[in-house]
Amino acid sequence: MGSAFTQPHVSPVLQSSKVPSSRIGRIFHYGGLAASLGYGAATEFLRRSATSPDGTDSQQSSLIMTEANIKRLVSKLSQMRGAALKLGQFMSIQDTHVLPPDLDEIFRRVQNGAHYMPDWQMEGVLKSSLGPSWATNFTSFDRVPFAAASIGQVHRAVLPPSASPTGREERVAVKVQFPNIADSIATDLGYVKMLLTAGKLLPKGLFLDRTIHVMKEELADECDYAREADFLRKYRAPELLGNDRRFKIPWVWEGSTKHVLVMEHVDGMTMGDASISALPQTDRNEIASRVMELCLRELFEFRLMQTDPNWTNFLWNPKAKQISLIDFGATREYTKEFMDMWLHLLQAAAAEDREACAHWSLELGYLTGQENETMLDAHINSMILLATPFRDSTPQPFAFGPGSQWTDITARIRANIPVMLRYRLTPPPRETYSLNRKLSGGFLLATRLHAVVDARELWNRITGRYQFDH
Repeated sequence: MGSAFTQPHVSPVLQSSKVPSSRIGRIFHYGGLAASLGYGAATEFLRRSATSPDGTDSQQSSLIMTEANIKRLVSKLSQMRGAALKLGQFMSIQDTHVLPPDLDEIFRRVQNGAHYMPDWQMEGVLKSSLGPSWATNFTSFDRVPFAAASIGQVHRAVLPPSASPTGREERVAVKVQFPNIADSIATDLGYVKMLLTAGKLLPKGLFLDRTIHVMKEELADECDYAREADFLRKYRAPELLGNDRRFKIPWVWEGSTKHVLVMEHVDGMTMGDASISALPQTDRNEIASRVMELCLRELFEFRLMQTDPNWTNFLWNPKAKQISLIDFGATREYTKEFMDMWLHLLQAAAAEDREACAHWSLELGYLTGQENETMLDAHINSMILLATPFRDSTPQPFAFGPGSQWTDITARIRANIPVMLRYRLTPPPRETYSLNRKLSGGFLLATRLHAVVDARELWNRITGRYQFDH
């Protein structure tokens, strides 16, 4: 939902369609999708058989993942919204290269492809959440949203002085959740699992059951806008970012509910905007440095992290030289015990201590102790490569982007991924699903900005203050 606060000229072209809100309705749509994919596969089989009588062409690539079927999947996921679209958006911003190209193409197309509710359906959500006279809370309200995502859409509005926390008329962004979207999570993910399993689209080392279980829990949290509002308030507190003028956290209107979230409208260019790459090098370095510093502070000071790495969750105000953080639905809290072990592992990786890497990986649950040497080497090598920017021996400032040392590092990590997917015996620790998303997102942003960052100084300053209990 980070695109909620972008300016009109960078918003995607949106389409309106009714959100299927009943369980029967959603089952009907998924059933229709499965039937249409089967029809498309059969048609493709007949086409290939006709053009290649010996049948060799029909074996070369997937009958399911044709261009026509990819379009069917993108269209249906965009219409359905909910967990299926969220899974697509989540997987589209990963840079792990573990997905088959056809599946990766689907997820990338749906990232900004959500439809928005028709007016009558939006009206129903607002009435049920804010009351039949909901419109009296606003001086003005744009009924057509300027952004839509997996679980809701966002409208521009203006609060009158009497309702505004500042006592002045204020522009706000109003997030309106799609009806019954929280109740559809289990059903949606079940059908997505069925499609992925039937099409044999994912390697077994991804542990799809565990991934879907974690996503189910995380999505249930993200559907609670009251929870998100609480995290917004926490991040605005002086002990977190409230006194740090380098960042801006929007205030929340106290009339917000579980399904409607009203917050301060903030200006700026999103990190997903192509124009961000045209900023001066000093600005790009500063943005990447701040985001990396924020990631480390969230882990080792706050033990609280906004884990959605979507670039549109960060806005840069070039005049104020300020980063605005605008989406806290995916915020996660971590225990001190977990963070102690996680930091021990990263410190071991930065020190290139292979024995300690294996020990802390076992303690965290990355490894079972029964892995073969091939898997063990691939895992430890990947951890050590990932920690390269923080290593004492690494020249600083560290350059990201094409042609840099980081490009070679990421290529070597990717080369280990097929090995780990083949030999992995257990899924990663639950906490690391969201945590790794954000960390990889931070590195990807630095790469996209071609930034140069003194990564070791950030690492030493923040981790040097950490007090271990274990």
